[in-house]
Amino acid sequence: MSDQAPPSPATDGNIAKVSQSGLAGLVRTMELDLRLLGMVGALLLIWVLLDLMTEGRFITPRNLFNLSVQTASVAVMATGMVFVIVTRHIDLSVGSVLGVIAMVMGVVQTEILPEYLGFNHPANWVLTIAVGLLLGLLIGSLQGWVIGYLGVPAFIVTLGGLLVWRGAAWWVTTGRTVAPLDETFVIFGGGIAGTLGEVGSWIFGILMAAFVLYGILNGRRRRKLFDFPLKPLWADWLNIGVLTVAIASFVAAMNAYPVPARAAKRLAEARGMEIPEGGLALAHGIAIPVVIVAVVAIVMTIVARRTKFGRYVFAMGGNLQAAELSGIDVRRMTLYIFMLMGGLCALSAVIASARLQSAANDLGTLDELRVIAAAVIGGTSLAGGIGTIYGAILGALVMQSLQSGMALIGVNTSLQSIVIGLVLVLAVWVDQVYRRRIGE
Repeated sequence: MSDQAPPSPATDGNIAKVSQSGLAGLVRTMELDLRLLGMVGALLLIWVLLDLMTEGRFITPRNLFNLSVQTASVAVMATGMVFVIVTRHIDLSVGSVLGVIAMVMGVVQTEILPEYLGFNHPANWVLTIAVGLLLGLLIGSLQGWVIGYLGVPAFIVTLGGLLVWRGAAWWVTTGRTVAPLDETFVIFGGGIAGTLGEVGSWIFGILMAAFVLYGILNGRRRRKLFDFPLKPLWADWLNIGVLTVAIASFVAAMNAYPVPARAAKRLAEARGMEIPEGGLALAHGIAIPVVIVAVVAIVMTIVARRTKFGRYVFAMGGNLQAAELSGIDVRRMTLYIFMLMGGLCALSAVIASARLQSAANDLGTLDELRVIAAAVIGGTSLAGGIGTIYGAILGALVMQSLQSGMALIGVNTSLQSIVIGLVLVLAVWVDQVYRRRIGE
């Protein structure tokens, strides 16, 4: 005879309910973002289809390395666009702002600083980036002040900025391309010299895995501290395991892309490394632009989730009038948001110009559309109040994957634009359907 009492009808009902829920129950238990899961699934499907259509040329270490570098500049700006769109604004000027900042930085490091310090001086890249960041903050604060304090709609201000800053980029050098750039500065664009290498990449991967571990366990500790409902411990460890495997797989893929023999020899000679008789085998590893994106993503996520500034941003997006009545200075917040957007445009200008090793008048053309599309595809609602940093970065990766894959297939540029446009419309429609279902 058993001492255990038979399960009650209520318990039987709960067991049946759990068993019937299946995967949906697992998703709810782990508190996963359905839109994020859908985006990851769509990205993997796109990669598989493109790999099949290119006869195995898409999912290769070389192409994934190039894809990560090409995504970086748009991904950095997309993190700032999340804040802009969450507060129900828009910024159409980011591509032009990137262009004018890149031109100014090009002139600073090739024409102004060499007169005083010499070309390729160790301080050149530091001063150049400082000038670029300062200019980005000034441009962003100017546009934010007009929007926040003068009350001019962001659409009009940034549409004007698109024209003004694109013209200013041409005016800086009268349309002349500026090159070559400082040898240290170009490291920020990736390439053979602009990577962490094999050992450095694994160290970076370990640091990212440690950050994931700390973030999830610290979040669990904070929820327990405030008596919030807790997920099962196994769910947190499963999340940690999946993310750690993803990080390790990315690092392994980047390390599987070898540096060409001649380039490896030149790089070794420049670094004073000994070259063995059989030749030197070097791996690219993770590119510096990817490291920049990771750092920006971490900082912006902390700002969005753990700071008063982030809470104010989402409060403004949820209900602007209520936020103002609660004491939030919405005009000053608007100024700060666009100032932040300007600073991120400057950081993207560093990546974009360093990758091309030159600054041209057309740099950043149509980037405003790519950045907005990345944020929207990543789940940022045009109605305001909803958006995630990691979603925007995934959205940028989806956009670049489509563009790169179509280029490998041989699709002409006009058709690429049609496909990207249709994907953007589809993303907005999915957002509206999702919001209606949530409302129900």
